[in-house]
Amino acid sequence: MSELSLAPTNRTVDARGLNCPLPILRTKKVLSEMATGEILEIVATDPHSVRDFEAFCKQTGHTLVSTLKGAEEYKFILKRK
Repeated sequence: MSELSLAPTNRTVDARGLNCPLPILRTKKVLSEMATGEILEIVATDPHSVRDFEAFCKQTGHTLVSTLKGAEEYKFILKRK
């Protein structure tokens, strides 16, 4: 998955194989344990997760730094508010 490599992150959520709402729920749990400004990487396979993470960040105020699509996975980089 080297085509999805980005800057270092503080934590990673592996949401591969999970469908909505589980990737968001796991992300919320991890974000609650993180400090302001820390970076979270989420790896998911659900194609609807792109829309879900855009809406999640808009509603919660976290920053969606980037969204990358690999061959079979999506990688999201979020910055905690």
